[in-house]
Amino acid sequence: MSLPIFFQENFNQSSFILSEDTSKHIIQVLRMKRGEQLQLTNGKGEIITVEIIAEHKKAAEVKVLATSNIKPLTSNITIAISLIKNANRFEWFLEKATEIGISEIIPLICERTEKQNFRNDRMQNILVSAMLQSQQAWLPILHEPIKLKEIIKTSTHQNKYIAHCIEGKKKQLSNETIEQSSIILIGPEGDFTKEEIDLAIVNNFIPVTLGDTRLRTETAGMVACVLLNR
Repeated sequence: MSLPIFFQENFNQSSFILSEDTSKHIIQVLRMKRGEQLQLTNGKGEIITVEIIAEHKKAAEVKVLATSNIKPLTSNITIAISLIKNANRFEWFLEKATEIGISEIIPLICERTEKQNFRNDRMQNILVSAMLQSQQAWLPILHEPIKLKEIIKTSTHQNKYIAHCIEGKKKQLSNETIEQSSIILIGPEGDFTKEEIDLAIVNNFIPVTLGDTRLRTETAGMVACVLLNR
């Protein structure tokens, strides 16, 4: 049976105190005892196996037994996706993108993006939970919301795509060869404006289609995750 795994941002000593939340979970909820083992990840590819040496419910202490480094599941894949009015749907996307192993997530503010209160602390907790649930060691980088125009003009990814629904010449993302760092822009409900699409194309973003049906923002984001991670 695999050991339970928890998130610990820093662990650079042979023994240390766990965070209050983690301590409470392992001591009060799981009722783990001194001498039992568990795993910790810092979300940066490192997993350590530790043993409980003090059972304090707010400050459990552990000692390191073994360390391992895990490679990322994907190459450098960034999903830049518009915020949407329904926060639950956006949070669902964050969870699933983390499970797939996406490197970075950039919430976009586009011309048609409806205002939404972006709670970074809550979003980060969702990413951590999804990473642990899927037993991974890499936590996606979640950026603060940024205007679409800024991303278009500053992106340095080798492969740059924009998915939109306006008729015109577009490539099938499923046919693209993905070997280097990639970014894809996913628009809001109502799609990107023509001006936004034109600006992206001028800045070397390739227009792509994700399939034959019109997808919701979070669904389009998920399809893009899968296609870029194949």
